[in-house]
Amino acid sequence: MPRNLSFSDRLFDKLDNALKTLTPGAVGAAHPSPGRDHQAPDLSDDERRHFAGLMRINHTGEVCAQALYQGQATTARLPEVRESMQQAADEELDHLAWCEQRVNELGGRTSLLNPLFYALSFALGAGAGIAGDRWSLGFVAATEDQVSGHLRDHLQQIGQRDLRSRAILKQMLEDEERHSHNAIAAGGQVFPEPVKQFMTAISKVMTRSVYRV
Repeated sequence: MPRNLSFSDRLFDKLDNALKTLTPGAVGAAHPSPGRDHQAPDLSDDERRHFAGLMRINHTGEVCAQALYQGQATTARLPEVRESMQQAADEELDHLAWCEQRVNELGGRTSLLNPLFYALSFALGAGAGIAGDRWSLGFVAATEDQVSGHLRDHLQQIGQRDLRSRAILKQMLEDEERHSHNAIAAGGQVFPEPVKQFMTAISKVMTRSVYRV
């Protein structure tokens, strides 16, 4: 049975989540990485740098997802919606840990911009929650659709050269599509196309900066 936490309790819980999310190595996966059964690929230096950059983008995407869900859970009006947001955030912790592990294996590092993107995403999530649970759920669906688009693009770029990264991205894509479907099924508002296009433009700024920084 879910605990009835006060607003201040929930806020401190969100702060704890932020510290864990932004501290390298602090988040452990509840499930083993989908790439564990694949041997480490023999990559050129350019391929290794490129794939590490792609996985860094996906890691930052999961940092943003944590912040969005935590922000929405803080301001959601209905307890069941708060619980749904928290459950989705918990599931995404696996993605966060898998991406960080793969970035490290490829000789890269996570983005230095993660604290900035976490703060911005938390504010957006909290704002969506204040707007109402219907819009908050719709924002989840629209965000997950954006993430799914990035994942499909990265799968295409990686191809069969890096089966470890590919297995991780395929599982993430399956989970993100399920989260989007569940949000709409729970009563989320489908966003109009101009709003989705604006979100796409913002996500491109994030991916281009995080790829290198």
